[in-house]
Amino acid sequence: MSSNFTPSSHADASVKPSNRVQSIVSAKGIEVWLVEDYTVPLLALEFSFQGGAAQDEPEKAGTSNLLSGLLDEGAGPYDSDAFQSRVEDLALDLSFNCGADFFGGTMRTLIKHRDAAFDMLRLALNEALINQNSIDRVKAQIISGLKHEEKDPNSMAAKAWRQISFQGHVYGRPVRGNYETVDTITREDILLFQSRIFARSNLKVAVVGAINASDLLRLIDTTFGNLAEKAQLINVPFIAPAGQGTTKIIPLDVPQSVIQFGSAGPLRNSPDFMSASVINHILGGGVFSARLFKEVREKRGLAYSVYSSLNCYRSAGVFVGATATKNERARESLDVIQEQIADLAQNGPTSEELINAKKYLTGSYALRFDTSSKIAGQLVQIQNEDLGIDYIDRRNSEVEAVTPEQAKNAAFELLGSGKLLVTVVGQPEGF
Repeated sequence: MSSNFTPSSHADASVKPSNRVQSIVSAKGIEVWLVEDYTVPLLALEFSFQGGAAQDEPEKAGTSNLLSGLLDEGAGPYDSDAFQSRVEDLALDLSFNCGADFFGGTMRTLIKHRDAAFDMLRLALNEALINQNSIDRVKAQIISGLKHEEKDPNSMAAKAWRQISFQGHVYGRPVRGNYETVDTITREDILLFQSRIFARSNLKVAVVGAINASDLLRLIDTTFGNLAEKAQLINVPFIAPAGQGTTKIIPLDVPQSVIQFGSAGPLRNSPDFMSASVINHILGGGVFSARLFKEVREKRGLAYSVYSSLNCYRSAGVFVGATATKNERARESLDVIQEQIADLAQNGPTSEELINAKKYLTGSYALRFDTSSKIAGQLVQIQNEDLGIDYIDRRNSEVEAVTPEQAKNAAFELLGSGKLLVTVVGQPEGF
């Protein structure tokens, strides 16, 4: 199976319109989406396992994130220093990451170091040392960051919003855990998480670069083929974000108030998702063209930045936004935001707003594919969201197909209740 692929050909782009996304399957049953390109001698690989922080045990929150910091701290015959030296010698870009729903990684290498680069990735995934010295060191780094966030207004507002919105649910826990839970995580906890999540059944892989399908499949099986066949995932129940109509003030002695606001949003597989995306762009996702930017920043000078976005978990959809303003103007800022939300919900977008939003969303899409690494990342995201290998070809037509009636209905569905969950950190006046 394959898909036509026609991204922009910027200076750093490695994919031309003639290239295609191929779906290929290894002897061990691992599906890979491949874009062959020989313009430059580079290769970019992105992978993810379904099962991120949502798979942490509640009393061990932060396990998955801790593991992501340990995989390059020594593996196979290399201790931590030797592993890093080997990565540096190969000019290899190798990193690991963890989100709420996925554990992933990226690799970027010169073709002349291709086989050695894949071997380093194989070692990290299959033979990571995860010794106590590395655990203690990475824990200390994480805990230091968490303690800093305890006094960071943006982090505090986001954390409070998430805890109220997802009270009692795994999405209410911070991906990095908190310093009490992180401190209790043992090596056995980490290895157990790894054994449950690192499996071929929940693996997505995308590769872009100067390599053919045959060579790639051999390397894929060598790298990932010895992982367990089936993952052992904890079911993550669907949840509708709660707390709409609630405002929570978190006092902090700072000159500005950080405001986070939001409500329930569409799931990624909702038939109305694209219409909702257009509405969000018009409201706060379009930055300079967005209503919130014009009304809050340009007309009134209330804030430097204000935005909104749609965030999609596998088991929840969220509409969320934020701004920061002087304490004495916090109430005014929130009032303006709520007025714009109410107007868009009641009246829908203007014809000009809809035309301009669709034009921007279709025209800027190619910018997500202007490097091989971005392309690989986008392909894995498309796999994670179950959108199909032809999504790149379909996406812009789906945006263009949004009608004025669909946009108005989506605005009411997304924003019509007028009730927001609001968290404010600072010393806001007028609440």
